[in-house]
Amino acid sequence: MRLKFDDIKKLHQKKYRDLHQHFLVEGEHLVLELEKAAKTNSALANSEVYVTESHQGSNTSLTKHLISQKAMAQLSGTKSPQGIIAVTPIAAPHSKDDSLEKAIYLYEIQDPGNLGTILRTLAWFGGFRCLLSPNSVDPYNPKVVRASMGAIFHTPFELGIELSDLPKRYNNIATLDMQGSKLTSSEFKQSQCLIFGNEARGVPQDLAKTINAKPYTIEGTGAIESLNLASTVNMCVYEMAREEK
Repeated sequence: MRLKFDDIKKLHQKKYRDLHQHFLVEGEHLVLELEKAAKTNSALANSEVYVTESHQGSNTSLTKHLISQKAMAQLSGTKSPQGIIAVTPIAAPHSKDDSLEKAIYLYEIQDPGNLGTILRTLAWFGGFRCLLSPNSVDPYNPKVVRASMGAIFHTPFELGIELSDLPKRYNNIATLDMQGSKLTSSEFKQSQCLIFGNEARGVPQDLAKTINAKPYTIEGTGAIESLNLASTVNMCVYEMAREEK
């Protein structure tokens, strides 16, 4: 069912994304990524694209509607609207077959740019699932979607996963700790699930102890106190995906 224009404008807010089960995808690159994903995901094929006159000639297999620049400005989440935006159904979760991939678990992360970048990294390497704890940033937030550069359509993820549920799904869980083993150790590559905490607070120690996660560390000079969350995930995923020569 096609959403009313007034309802589409509200999709910048999570409560309306949850209510209408749709989210916004803005920009030509993201819409192209959406179209690619729609070829194998029938739910995404029901997306509808809204364009201004400058993008009227855009070839798309999705249903397309021409709107004014004023209307586009009302839909856009940016100061300079790109002239093309899709209203996309929130698709059903991907398969939960944990035997096919490893997992990155994110505990209460809040920064949409971090999540988008992490999804982009996981899509690049493939073979990873993203698990989000309750009280994490919404992956359908327009800022997350933009930062993911389309990876949101190519990376399986699950929402509302409790930390305490991980041992039921994974036998070998890893976390980061300054006193842990080296990230380059062969044991690290055997990890099935990697846990990363909130940008400011990390993972509560009392909770971390209950899941028997093995600690590892990214060695550095010690000149600064910590790394950006997305950078940390990038390094860990690269090391896990890297083949020994």
